[in-house]
Amino acid sequence: MPPVHPVVVQRLLALNATFYQAHARSFAMTRRRPQPGVEAVLQSIDRSASLLDIGCGHGVVALQLALQGHLGGYIGIDASPDLLELARQAVRQPGFAFASADLAQPGWSDGLTPAVSVIFAFAVLHHLPGEALRQRVVSDLAQLLDTVGKVEVSVWNFLELERLRRRVIPWDRLGLADSDVDAGDCLLDWRQGGRGLRYVHHFTPAELAALAGSAGLATLAQRYSDGENGRLGLYQTWSWPG
Repeated sequence: MPPVHPVVVQRLLALNATFYQAHARSFAMTRRRPQPGVEAVLQSIDRSASLLDIGCGHGVVALQLALQGHLGGYIGIDASPDLLELARQAVRQPGFAFASADLAQPGWSDGLTPAVSVIFAFAVLHHLPGEALRQRVVSDLAQLLDTVGKVEVSVWNFLELERLRRRVIPWDRLGLADSDVDAGDCLLDWRQGGRGLRYVHHFTPAELAALAGSAGLATLAQRYSDGENGRLGLYQTWSWPG
């Protein structure tokens, strides 16, 4: 299957940017605490580890870490100014910082300190359209990672639930065809505090592990968690092999 055309990639990125601009507060209201799978990861983190949280949103992870007394430093980045403002209001603890960065733009990681102990990529990679873009972002993460560090990843396993499958909208709503996007690409509607549309990619476990491999990272662990069936989130832990 040919790669997604750059024009389509930009349309899908713009769609999600518009969504998070219009629905930042209603989105935040539906996610007031970390998912169980995320909480399990946070409980395992060394308090002295340096942390980078990409797609940090409104600061749910940062707040939980602050409450746990994390001491190693934390940087959260996101492309949504409204979500970042909510994060800054929620977490005002020394050692915690938030910055604006768009993962889809080359050079997004410029200025970030390398040799990070742990990188969080919770519920963010599935919003990046096109395999080439996802591979570039994961390669950027690998360059920031310490030689003994790890990347904690989660993606939305939304096709696991019938009620979420019913929210998938045909691509012709945007004037696109199935052939214009990748297998696993979906358009989902939003019904909280107004209607909206989001682009989401559904990963298979093998596909997610292959994405890590494209940057030279190995998949150390995999598990499912979250939701009423305990399988709404697919989690993997990546690190350097050896």
